Amino acid sequence: MYSLLGLIKNEETSVRIRQVLYAGIAAVAACAGAAAHAADFPQRQIRILVPFPPGSGTDGSARVLAQEITRATGQTVVVENKAGANGFIATEEVMRAPADGYTLLLTSNTHVANKFLFKRTPYDPVQDFKGITLLKEGPLVLLVRADSPIRSAADLTRAARAAKTPLAFGSGNSSSRVAAELYKQLEHVDMLYVPYKGNPLAIGDLIGGRIDLIFADSTSATPLIRGGKVRAIATTGRARTPNLQETPTLIESGLADFNLGSWLVVLAPRDTPDPVVDRLNQLFRDALRTETVKRNFLESDAVPLGTSRQELADFMDSENRRWGSIIQKAGIQPE
Repeated sequence: MYSLLGLIKNEETSVRIRQVLYAGIAAVAACAGAAAHAADFPQRQIRILVPFPPGSGTDGSARVLAQEITRATGQTVVVENKAGANGFIATEEVMRAPADGYTLLLTSNTHVANKFLFKRTPYDPVQDFKGITLLKEGPLVLLVRADSPIRSAADLTRAARAAKTPLAFGSGNSSSRVAAELYKQLEHVDMLYVPYKGNPLAIGDLIGGRIDLIFADSTSATPLIRGGKVRAIATTGRARTPNLQETPTLIESGLADFNLGSWLVVLAPRDTPDPVVDRLNQLFRDALRTETVKRNFLESDAVPLGTSRQELADFMDSENRRWGSIIQKAGIQPE
């Protein structure tokens, strides 16, 4: 009897060992297959979805990067604008796309800010995506019309306090809105929030006199400042920017806690194989080193970066906490 039990136990142990071995072999084979696939990646067109309209700073950055990756790989990289719903449309489409590296999201601070601006969001900014790289950082620029009597942050605060009806600020993304709401809170002024599908539309209304101010990313703002279409009265970084040396920071203007900028990242669906994400990381970092991309970014006071995946993961975790704190300080209630 004991011999029979021993045989059964030995047989069960043998089956378990074979199962573990087969699982290990399958895992190794899967990893080898993914690595081999990544070595040949891409083999067809890549789509980059942008949650903002054509003409936005995010759109322009995506297109210059797509051009360089197309040149490097011989495969077409297309940029598709899926604006609206505070970035949810593009973000949710990428989240649900096949996790093969051929559908990517190129987005901004809005990606993490939305979690704190809305009671319900269709995605988790960290858990539902794999980060590829942090592309760039730059300041926001506080703009008024070129013919506005407002020439400084102090002028803006005085005008807002004296206005019989609230001054109107436009915003086409979450970072722009949060900056204006934080300004209101720190300066104890009332201003009217006017939402847009993208900052280019809001800037058009600023030029047309339908709103009074906007916080815009430097990529969108710089050409219009140079063209005399709008006036920059302050920037949001810690130091003045190279292309706007005559424009003070809000910190210089007396708002000591105002350090708020804009950044761009590129993300893939959560289950994208690591070797494919590693290959994409290398493609984007190589593109960021090209003279075309560096010149494009630096001309608008954005710093080209190109982080490792781990550096991006640490950055996203930190920004997720920081934006939650900023939005709380700005007194914004989730919608």
